[in-house]
Amino acid sequence: MSRVTLFARAAFWSAALLALVMALLPQPPNLPFEPSDKFQHALAFMTLAALATLAYPTISPLRIGIALSAFGAAIEFFQMVPALHRDAQFSDWVTDTAAIFVVLAFAAALRRRADLR
Repeated sequence: MSRVTLFARAAFWSAALLALVMALLPQPPNLPFEPSDKFQHALAFMTLAALATLAYPTISPLRIGIALSAFGAAIEFFQMVPALHRDAQFSDWVTDTAAIFVVLAFAAALRRRADLR
């Protein structure tokens, strides 16, 4: 396994853990410039999709997309726990899934272009 793959895997799992913790904190910290909730979801899952593509190049993009979408759904499910004082929203999961598949489609296009050279 290459150093790039090892680094990408460490970055992916660190980012996934950060996303999970931030999603489940009862009072997450305010971010600079106060981005919208949907922007934060899109950015988090675009980052996870890009890192997963680099970290696991032999796994099909569809499998990566399904796994990350399930992760987003699990976060929304866990946010239903009353003690967390969070609000689960179906639209957050839709945003997550759309962001994932946009990045995966872009990565697939880059791979096809590289293969044509």
